[in-house]
Amino acid sequence: MFGKKAQPPIKSLIAQGSRIDGDLTFTEGLRIDGEVFGSIRAKPDQPSILVISEAAVVQGEIQADHVIINGSVRGPVLARELLELQPKARIEGDVSYAALEMHQGAVISGQLRPLADSEEKPLLKLAANNF
Repeated sequence: MFGKKAQPPIKSLIAQGSRIDGDLTFTEGLRIDGEVFGSIRAKPDQPSILVISEAAVVQGEIQADHVIINGSVRGPVLARELLELQPKARIEGDVSYAALEMHQGAVISGQLRPLADSEEKPLLKLAANNF
């Protein structure tokens, strides 16, 4: 949608009912349905996608290329390419992004900061329900 390259596959899952205490580093794609208490970082030299589902709770810093949030995050979020905030997203922390798509119902308690090199892309896209 915002980029011309294909999304990397989601190869790892932290399932609902699982809890990770500590920092995570991942490549390609990661989906979180459980709880993570620590930083989650994608390796910056490879394309990455991180999905935080509706049931997920994350307390710590998040860094990835494409970040999709529909759960609860307490900590700063850095989306190097695209940040998608689904209707049940709850973020307590500052958010940095190249492009932002925010659905009605998502809540951010923190500052929104566009990344400096994101001028060639739309900075903000509001997703509204079509009635």
